[in-house]
Amino acid sequence: MSGMTDRNAAWADVDTPDAETWQPLSATEAQALRARQPMLAPSRVVVAQALAGAVTAMLAWAVAGRASVMWSALYGAAAVILPAALMARGLARSVPQSAPALGAVRLLAWEAIKLMLAVAMLALAPRIVAPLSWPALLIGMVVCLKVYWLALLWRGR
Repeated sequence: MSGMTDRNAAWADVDTPDAETWQPLSATEAQALRARQPMLAPSRVVVAQALAGAVTAMLAWAVAGRASVMWSALYGAAAVILPAALMARGLARSVPQSAPALGAVRLLAWEAIKLMLAVAMLALAPRIVAPLSWPALLIGMVVCLKVYWLALLWRGR
């Protein structure tokens, strides 16, 4: 049994500060924290994605010189933007404070809807955009997905 206590002792939080030193924020401290770190509106992220998708499509057209490449990149951007806009719209309603778990369930449900819509759009891509350029479509998607990282940087400023 001494081996078991030795293993448990190795996991002891000796170097960490005591849990009693942590204090929850007061209402005024929480309000000051929110003022220092404001939330970025989901609609602004979707608009930024749309702009990034449009720029990517124009660059694809300029580089390749073919309209089909531009439409492929634009469709790839739309496969990210439309589901994101739908999810942002679906999560816009407030959650009743009497059921906080409902917020998590709603988030998961809208994320599932967003994913299914994106997959459906990708499955329909060869029928909608002809001739389809898969590399251009994927580049349009990746550029729009990277806007989420930019949103995190904007929020940090």
